[in-house]
Amino acid sequence: MRLVSCGVPLLDVLTHKTGTAFTKPVDPLLGKAVEAWQAVRPAQPQMLDHKTGELADFLFAHRARQVAKHYINTTIIPMLCRKAGVPAADVRGNITSHRARSAIASQLYNAKEPMTLFELQEWLGHRTPEATAHYAKMTPNTLARAYNDAGCFARNVRTIEGLVDRDAVASGGAASGEPWQYYDLGHGLCTYTFFEQCQHRMACARCDFHTPKNSSRGQLLEAKENLQMMLANIPLTDDERAAVHDGQAALDQLQERLTDVPTPAGPTPRQIGTPATATLLPIVDVTARPRQRGPGSP
Repeated sequence: MRLVSCGVPLLDVLTHKTGTAFTKPVDPLLGKAVEAWQAVRPAQPQMLDHKTGELADFLFAHRARQVAKHYINTTIIPMLCRKAGVPAADVRGNITSHRARSAIASQLYNAKEPMTLFELQEWLGHRTPEATAHYAKMTPNTLARAYNDAGCFARNVRTIEGLVDRDAVASGGAASGEPWQYYDLGHGLCTYTFFEQCQHRMACARCDFHTPKNSSRGQLLEAKENLQMMLANIPLTDDERAAVHDGQAALDQLQERLTDVPTPAGPTPRQIGTPATATLLPIVDVTARPRQRGPGSP
């Protein structure tokens, strides 16, 4: 047992059934346990390794004899389980030295910063990655994390900014129907409470819920101090996702299909006289955090 520069102990492993002799890093707790055992164990002579025919230093040795694997599995491990207050068996059977090796390998493969299959192969001392694959069992949590990281749902969701008028909420005006939340459409602000359900949210028809930014009302709103920024996740339809990825042509087609669809205010875009072109929703970085506007904030 020796330490490397980062303080991780290294354990020399003798030739075994799945590979040749190699050196592997182990947990510092294991390093301390090995050192404690070597401190209380009388000095042992080198003994013959039947796999190689060479003399070697065995860790589990006492009175110039190797500790039998059967004794480790049937006596030592059950005794340690009793001292630790854990059962000596589970649904898979008795806890053995080999089971511990398998469990640690699975933990390393499913860690927050997991080992790759080839790194795990080196750590286990296997000759081939096929042998390692039997130990690299993926846990449901790891599978769920990988599924989430694959972005299956993220491609169907976009995030836009909004404003919450805290004065309207605190004064009770929101309860009486006064607008209190505003979704930033880029060209204006939408006060429709169920904005994420509006079919015209991307190809906005400028209905009664729409407030142009260049209007006196829009400018007055943005000048208020007690506004709280928020982020809203908007699930996109297939047509909206096509507009995001394919550009203005797909957006114009979406707007054309919505020409006779009523807006939240009632009239259709045809009745309102919506401009011939629409503007994509301003997408924001989903890693951004909501911020509080205070006095002097832009």
